[in-house]
Amino acid sequence: MTVARGSRPRKTPSSTSKPARKTASGSRNARSAVGADQSNARHRAALLEAMLRIRRFEERCVELYSAAKIRGFVHLYIGEEAVAVGVSEALTPEDAVVSTYREHGHALARGIPSEAVMAEMYGKATGCSGGRGGSMHLFDASRRFYGGNAIVAGGIPLAAGLALADHLRARPHVTCCFFGDGAFAEGEFHETANLAALWGLPLLLVCENNRYAMGTALERHEAQTDLAMRAASYGMVAWAVDGMDVEAVESAARRAAGAVRAGAGPHFLELRTYRFRAHSMYDPDRYRDKAEVEQWKTRDPITRLADRMREEGRLGERELTRLEKQVAEEIDRAVAAAEQAPEEPVQDLLRHVTSASPEGD
Repeated sequence: MTVARGSRPRKTPSSTSKPARKTASGSRNARSAVGADQSNARHRAALLEAMLRIRRFEERCVELYSAAKIRGFVHLYIGEEAVAVGVSEALTPEDAVVSTYREHGHALARGIPSEAVMAEMYGKATGCSGGRGGSMHLFDASRRFYGGNAIVAGGIPLAAGLALADHLRARPHVTCCFFGDGAFAEGEFHETANLAALWGLPLLLVCENNRYAMGTALERHEAQTDLAMRAASYGMVAWAVDGMDVEAVESAARRAAGAVRAGAGPHFLELRTYRFRAHSMYDPDRYRDKAEVEQWKTRDPITRLADRMREEGRLGERELTRLEKQVAEEIDRAVAAAEQAPEEPVQDLLRHVTSASPEGD
């Protein structure tokens, strides 16, 4: 909400007034403003690069899947990049992240190297889950990234457990849990939301509302489609955000994460977004009108940020070409490394299936 503020009338200097002298503090303020402007430009460029990395990674996955290099289920994040990138900007390395089966973007935005994610897509031993998880089970405990969960809403109670652990130890950490609008309809969400609010857990619930639970439109599975309003009924702060605008997402996520970290209890963000591709690579995508998809593409989060930067003179074609080249080379290296990476040895296939004995057998 914008609050209008009154302004004081300014005095008009008389013709005999002496010109104002440039003070040292004025020079410092000018330098500070220039520095802040440059810092903001660099930050925007970093946001754009992060979204490009996810988009180009996913597009390469389409090619590799078609070539049978990647197998199994693959759920693409194309169109939703602003959510992962914007929310990740509000988190610290000590915070925890729990994701869904559409988690490639979350993993990359969290800082898991492209090579580790691509190797996992290939099922190679150098993957972030040792090649055992594949597309839906990316995991990196060193970055407090706890999956990748194939079960709809399966990660939400796990996130509550992580938040409870931090709460009991009085650690100023936030657990961020991503899930979709389909998961909102599951009992796991409602049980978790109730307990999180009751216990004041440091939990940030991020609902990626892309308007379709697999192939079922939101208005066909929810009687009340304002998910933020429904989440607020549990006594937590909740609001909806334009999930196709990375800067709007970052601003909302910083506000919410800051409040959670300060002890204000769980917060809920409904990020209204859209996936440009089908639910999965197996999905013929016959439940959406093509005109609807094309309409949403006009709100492409990458294009929106790039256009905004161009309008403000902060992005030229040379810089955009440089970013694209840098991202393409990174993904090329990731694919090359995955191609050369070893398979897990057959004799190791039973490792991690049961707990090891004290002797390590």
